[in-house]
Amino acid sequence: MKRALGAVAIVSIVALAHSPAEARHRHGAVHRHHSAHARYVNARPGAWCGWWMRQHLGVSDPRFNLARNWAGYGTNARGPAIGALVVWRHHVGIITGRTANGWVVKSGNDGRAVRERERSLHGAIAFRWPNGYAMQSGGYSLQ
Repeated sequence: MKRALGAVAIVSIVALAHSPAEARHRHGAVHRHHSAHARYVNARPGAWCGWWMRQHLGVSDPRFNLARNWAGYGTNARGPAIGALVVWRHHVGIITGRTANGWVVKSGNDGRAVRERERSLHGAIAFRWPNGYAMQSGGYSLQ
């Protein structure tokens, strides 16, 4: 009996070691499971301003690697304000200050670096309060 159980255990281990990492579900589709997905989700893409904002705010959803998707994040700020996200079609940043001439924005992939500088908000498609933030007088606060 012990010999038979030992043989079954060895055959099972060998079979698992040589089978591809996949699982068949009832609908018959084959899904491959491995750590490459986790690496892809967290890997910095070529256009990485959205990815940087995800890291900055702790957002895990990789759909926000695309800048314009930030237009639906958080709540509507109804215009520029310190602490609000500013979203353009191809870029996203966070407003960190105001100058006599405009707004200071911090963003990733600005000249291939994380930079904080005065920027024009011309062409912005959305201003959003990040989740967990609310408008206070002159800026934002964590709720």
